[in-house]
Amino acid sequence: MNYPKMAFTDAVKDFQERYGSRASYGRMEEHRYTDGLTESEEEFIARQDNFYMSTISESGYPYIQFRGGPKGFLKVVDSETLGFIDFGGNKQYISTGNLVTNNKAALFLLDQAARTRLKIFAEATIPPIEGNSELYDKLNLEDYKFKAERIILFKVKAYDWNCPQHITPRYTLEEIQDEFMAQHEYINKLRKENADLKAQLASTTNNK
Repeated sequence: MNYPKMAFTDAVKDFQERYGSRASYGRMEEHRYTDGLTESEEEFIARQDNFYMSTISESGYPYIQFRGGPKGFLKVVDSETLGFIDFGGNKQYISTGNLVTNNKAALFLLDQAARTRLKIFAEATIPPIEGNSELYDKLNLEDYKFKAERIILFKVKAYDWNCPQHITPRYTLEEIQDEFMAQHEYINKLRKENADLKAQLASTTNNK
């Protein structure tokens, strides 16, 4: 896998030449080879509760769709394959229809709290749920209500990490609660100690 070789078309290289970045990106293009997703990518994907998926319509226009679910709903099947269960939605089926006529897709995963983003080029397949019980079980989600319509698999062709520049940190309610858990525990401890001291003081006063 080599993300720069896929992303840097001739037109892209022309702009890199014009603005002085072609030499460094040329070196990247020659050396940025990977055999598949590593533990770093797999762990990052498992922590995400959403991603953006870009497909190409028959009109030639790209279409970007937000996909959300519980953390880890986009699952790593193996080092070269991702998959998820497609939930029932508004029944427009734009992304699904696009993938039937052009199976190329781009996935964009953004963790704003960590100011980290992962870009993935992939080719999609839509295997039926019927007859794929083992795969469905691997992608299935526990303790989450949903209506399954189909399975979507992505064969990863290349990926790259982006720099954190211009990513504004934003946090979910769960992340904020986790961050302040230690402070809450400390405050509760102080409150208990204060209550105990008041009780001891009251007891001492009453015994006089």
